[in-house]
Amino acid sequence: MFIAMMSPMHAVTCHHADDHLLVVEKPAGLLSVPGRLPELGDCLIARVQVDFPDALTVHRLDQVTSGLVVIARGATMQRALSMQFERRQVAKGYEALVEGLLREDAGEIDLPLICDWPNRPRQKVDHANGKPSLTRWRVLARDPATSTTRLALEPVTGRSHQLRVHLASIGHPIVGDVFYGATPAARVCLHAGRLGLAHPATGAWHDWVSSAPF
Repeated sequence: MFIAMMSPMHAVTCHHADDHLLVVEKPAGLLSVPGRLPELGDCLIARVQVDFPDALTVHRLDQVTSGLVVIARGATMQRALSMQFERRQVAKGYEALVEGLLREDAGEIDLPLICDWPNRPRQKVDHANGKPSLTRWRVLARDPATSTTRLALEPVTGRSHQLRVHLASIGHPIVGDVFYGATPAARVCLHAGRLGLAHPATGAWHDWVSSAPF
């Protein structure tokens, strides 16, 4: 099912809706959940709840990241979906545009991550105290004219800012991600373009895809 769900601010694209879950597309720049300050109340879950009052958050994307998000309808579905994420049973695929031209066609980044507390929410590589973090990447295209590379990314683990820190750590920050050393751009070029999971009510596997808007 593909419907357009209207929000108080603008349309939020909905790729799937049934009695148990929703799959929606978060635009870049929108929070996934409310911020601490009153002026940060506009967010994806608040907009979804206008049309689906029983909608509950299962996972989040960074504010700067666009792409697919699954949302539970009710607490029972929230627990079932959250368990799939905890057990790493969810297939997640991202697309990114990074600075520089990667020499290899594919690889892995295996670097432990931890919160940089004095500069939170910034994360950092910490070989002594960081949590194991693994990202697989594959080159989709190289553009020598702009010195950028388009990548398909698979976060095997799901650490906060994992893709952003891992790519910056190998000298190829995501285009626009000034938080991790990139040159300013119109947006951070990171998009959650694939989401696959077992439907918690039927057990059937579902895949959703979304093209990167950059």
